[in-house]
Amino acid sequence: MRPNAPTARVMLSLLPALPTALAVLGTLLLFSLFLLVQGQPALDAIGLIFEGAFGSSFAWQSTLLRASPLMLTALCVALPAQVGLIVIGGEGALALGGMCAAIVPQMLPHGTPWLLATPLMAVAGMLAGGIWIGAVGALRQWRGVNETISSLLMSYIAIALFKHLVEGPLRDPASLNKPSTYPVPDAMMIGSIPGLDTHWGLFWGVVACIAAWVFVKFSTKGFAMRVVGGSNRAARLVGLPVNLLALAACVLGGAAAGLGGMFEVAAVQGSANASLLAGYGYAGILVAFAARQNPLAIIACALMIGGIEASGSLLQRRLDLPDATTLVLQGLLFANLLAWEALGGRIAAWRVKLQAAAQTDLPVQLEQTHA
Repeated sequence: MRPNAPTARVMLSLLPALPTALAVLGTLLLFSLFLLVQGQPALDAIGLIFEGAFGSSFAWQSTLLRASPLMLTALCVALPAQVGLIVIGGEGALALGGMCAAIVPQMLPHGTPWLLATPLMAVAGMLAGGIWIGAVGALRQWRGVNETISSLLMSYIAIALFKHLVEGPLRDPASLNKPSTYPVPDAMMIGSIPGLDTHWGLFWGVVACIAAWVFVKFSTKGFAMRVVGGSNRAARLVGLPVNLLALAACVLGGAAAGLGGMFEVAAVQGSANASLLAGYGYAGILVAFAARQNPLAIIACALMIGGIEASGSLLQRRLDLPDATTLVLQGLLFANLLAWEALGGRIAAWRVKLQAAAQTDLPVQLEQTHA
């Protein structure tokens, strides 16, 4: 294939999405086979997934409600990934962020305006998440502890700590059947975006993704983080503060997840309770990998995964499938994403060829070889 310059530019812009697109296609084929083995109509099921995710205003509301925390927990994976760290502890950071945000209103004088209380809740949630995931980065950089294992184990510790405090010292005596912290006062609750039945966490999730993309793509610190992620040794040779950059990436990622927990408490649940542990931190890992660690692409991928989660009840009602069927679909998607990562070397070679074609206006032969 010999692309001309305009075609090369288009192909170059679409190239990063190729593994994800192929993974989605492979997932749909395997999911269809999974349904056919059970005697279920595969095409009808896929149609119902789309309908349950985007087919009505109610479906959009459910999708956007789930996409909001997914954007923020996905940043907990994507930002450390810029420095080459695989952190999967967003669930624990979200839980601690939500719990700390729920404590803030109890510490403020009665009648504190929401204009002061809400930012304080956000700061508390971000500090809790940032410190928790920051500890993972510190263990990695100064003690050599594998960040994937330590973040997962620290997530378990965070969830256990959350349950202990919510069901013990922080419990509201009035919460009998469902242990919870004291409720957030109505005056401090976060309302819906005008015209949408979705809270303001969606807006701030989109803002956070755009801000993270701008930071990573255009700032000097973001470029330094990408250098560290590309080659730790080269970054040290040119004098970059590798340890501090890695720590900063982890703190920022944890702060994003903690902010997600704050919105779940102040806009959805009204208090910190077991409903906060809905798996958004784990689903955020899938979102980040589907977006290939691109903060801007996280927005679209969060909508996709949020839509899949929202469609479970419709599959259950129409086809009598278990609500967990959508978890099978998510698992197949994650497996396909990992499988299609094998294209990484070939994509790198194609990118070099296409960049040459786009810059020189000369057609370039794409070789069918690995980089």
